[in-house]
Amino acid sequence: MISDFQKILSTNVKGMKRSAIRELLKLTGDPEIISFAGGLPSPDSFPIQQLKEIVNEVLDEDGASALQYGATEGDTRLRELLVENYRASGFDITIDNLMITTASQQGLDLLTKVFVNRGDKIIVGLPSYLGGLSAFNSYGADPVGVKFDDKGMRADLLEAALEEMKQKGEKPKFIYVIPDFQNPAGITMPESRRKEIIALARKYDVIIVEDSPYKELRFEGEDQKSLYALDNTGHVITLGTFSKIFVPGFRIGWVIAHPDILDKFIVAKQATDLCTSPFVQKISAKYLEKGYYAENLVKTIAMYKEKKEVMMKAFDDFMPEGVTWTRPEGGLFLFLTLPEHMDSEELFREALKEKVAFVIGHVFHCDGSGKNTMRINFSYATKDQIVEGVKRLATAIKKTM
Repeated sequence: MISDFQKILSTNVKGMKRSAIRELLKLTGDPEIISFAGGLPSPDSFPIQQLKEIVNEVLDEDGASALQYGATEGDTRLRELLVENYRASGFDITIDNLMITTASQQGLDLLTKVFVNRGDKIIVGLPSYLGGLSAFNSYGADPVGVKFDDKGMRADLLEAALEEMKQKGEKPKFIYVIPDFQNPAGITMPESRRKEIIALARKYDVIIVEDSPYKELRFEGEDQKSLYALDNTGHVITLGTFSKIFVPGFRIGWVIAHPDILDKFIVAKQATDLCTSPFVQKISAKYLEKGYYAENLVKTIAMYKEKKEVMMKAFDDFMPEGVTWTRPEGGLFLFLTLPEHMDSEELFREALKEKVAFVIGHVFHCDGSGKNTMRINFSYATKDQIVEGVKRLATAIKKTM
């Protein structure tokens, strides 16, 4: 090992931090621990038999190109199918507006690589997705947090932040939002709030980044139009993924944006991985073509709805007074808030003794707040594990109280 290893590290890598969630998951390797920590889809949602069929078809019909390098923009047929789906929901786009990425996490990395210089301000929610915060942090972004109410990012506080920056001669590179079943809060932004956010972005001439990995996983309530569909002027960049609604192991995601913006993403991706696996793209395209995606999505939604309802009842039955939680209309997560004097990091240690795990809430807050909060996943555990896990968590909370 060289003697000056630390000295030769780049500024970017010195700013990187290990994922708090990934590190916490290492502590939950004990098979006796019921984990509500990861954002893992249920293995019961994976269409294994259908994929066996499709893999053979792809190899038989298109094996040479499936196993070769592909275009950086992605497989043409997969992009066409995705565009068809988005156009049906109000997006005014063509194939030139969509590129495939290696999951939406690469989209977040490319976004930051394209727009952010060290010290540049961006606007994020309080709380916000840890993977997004990690990507932004790795390029030296300076996140400004905007608090939530029960409709998501508060428009009044967003306007105050934008106006304050303007008065200082500053401008954020983008506004980052997760409007549907937000990770970690589980909140859905109503259309009225989305329109307020869009109006502010236009007023202050700022891009909105709409991270949308869960939108299709709605269990109840009315579907809300995407910010991209409400805008359709090029002010919004939308990130999507198959990780939560198909299979995470394929690492298929995409970016939807104005062609001029997308061109910069393509150049950045060429320097990163050349292309996302053509093999899994062709499998994904055939999965869509054969109607398996729509068929299995219905089953997955029904399964997750039942699990969420089991968890809601368990919370109602076992949680002590003073603990509150969000009631999501879809997605994979909910957010639990403890009395203000409590610290979820301290609670986490007690919870591990009770053989249950969650993600501490302050890691989702760019300003270090949210110490009395935690994120809970309900998609991965079985229904029996959910009930038992909530009992254990309630016991740990009562002990810590």
